[in-house]
Amino acid sequence: MKLASFFALAASPIALLAATPAMADGHAAHAAAAAPAKGPALWKVADEDTTIYLFGTVHVLPEGVNWYDDTIAGALAGSDTIVTEIPMDKGSEAQLQQLTIAKGMLTPGTSLRSLLTTEQAASYEAALGKLGLPPAAFDAFKPWLAGLTVSLLPLMQQGYNPDSGVEKVLLSKAGDKPQGALETAEFQLGIFDSMSQDAQVSFLMEAVTNMDQTKPMLDRMVVEWAEGDAEELAAVMNEGMSDPKVAEALLYSRNANWAGWIDTRLDTPGTVFIAVGAGHLAGAKSVQDYLAQKGITVTRVK
Repeated sequence: MKLASFFALAASPIALLAATPAMADGHAAHAAAAAPAKGPALWKVADEDTTIYLFGTVHVLPEGVNWYDDTIAGALAGSDTIVTEIPMDKGSEAQLQQLTIAKGMLTPGTSLRSLLTTEQAASYEAALGKLGLPPAAFDAFKPWLAGLTVSLLPLMQQGYNPDSGVEKVLLSKAGDKPQGALETAEFQLGIFDSMSQDAQVSFLMEAVTNMDQTKPMLDRMVVEWAEGDAEELAAVMNEGMSDPKVAEALLYSRNANWAGWIDTRLDTPGTVFIAVGAGHLAGAKSVQDYLAQKGITVTRVK
């Protein structure tokens, strides 16, 4: 799977790296971003006394993307609760860092580079050199965490900013509204940490190999998202979905679970604004598809 796809599917890696000062330093010039012609898509599910908005996000964006329009603002303002993939308050960010130390660090005495072949180590060290980092920078990291970091850092150096991510903006606009979450950060990080060591190394090396391609692919995803073209967004996403097992774990099974959550939530009166990675609301086996299987109608608002 191309690593750009993860940035439309999982919030925890972005929240983690955004909350780690050493990784957030050195943002380069901002990426250029044109105003969207339509704006990102918004859906809703409703019955007699409950309305649930579904809004697809991009967890990390260039500054200057104009996406927060009156329709989105109105839906958020009219909602009683905002729900994101994982808890995203300051306390949760601190807990996420602690959790990552528990899950993402190698056993003392083991080095990341010791898990690589000579050829892999050379490619990995060359990638770190391009990022301006020493070879030992992430020696304490498990391969999955190093892979996520190697993917995100170039984006941050080229103008993408987790603080401009959609959830961050929505939560700032939501004020004191109650917040909820569909998953825990422990669950999301567990998707990566449960991979075998060989799979983690493959994940890392894919990040190294595709480091220069991550930004162009994410640029394309942002354009389709900002245009509200869910089908084209799904097409771009599918280019990176090369491993069916990863797609099932990271995308499809979670979509099914969230559809179940929405189905249950419809039994409670009120209005909810759900903001999740845009990849979950596009293409086959999307959240909308699983809701349709339950006989629940999803209406596109914009």
